[in-house]
Amino acid sequence: MADPVIYVDADACPVKEEVLRVAMRHRLVVIFVANQGSRPTRDPMIRYVYVPQGPDAADDWIVEQTVANDIVVTADIPLASRTLEKGGHALNPNGRRFTKDSIGMALAMRELKQYLRETGESKGFNPEFSARDRSQFLSALDETVTRAKRAAG
Repeated sequence: MADPVIYVDADACPVKEEVLRVAMRHRLVVIFVANQGSRPTRDPMIRYVYVPQGPDAADDWIVEQTVANDIVVTADIPLASRTLEKGGHALNPNGRRFTKDSIGMALAMRELKQYLRETGESKGFNPEFSARDRSQFLSALDETVTRAKRAAG
């Protein structure tokens, strides 16, 4: 089995540099998927894919490419769920791992928060991304890469 690939739902991802650091240490390919341009690179281990504007275009592309043991970095809970269904690993930029045991609750909370925003009960502000989140992400990604590489043999 091949080494895992790290896919990044890149449009609003705050941990791109951290992903690159971990990927380079483990010699893994990273594919940033976005609706808009980013800086190109000549490094063959780093790729940028641009998908058309539209709801879920990046998510759909990532799911189509993902195979078992690949890693997807995303804050998008439905994308995380679809990744898990394909046997991949899903990781939130704050370092929280999505698992088959936790994804149901995460989807339910997403629906509840959306309902509260729609009814005006909540303003929908997300907490500020912190240095602690960044540190937790680095640790969680390194652990997830190690687990995925071990599973790949």
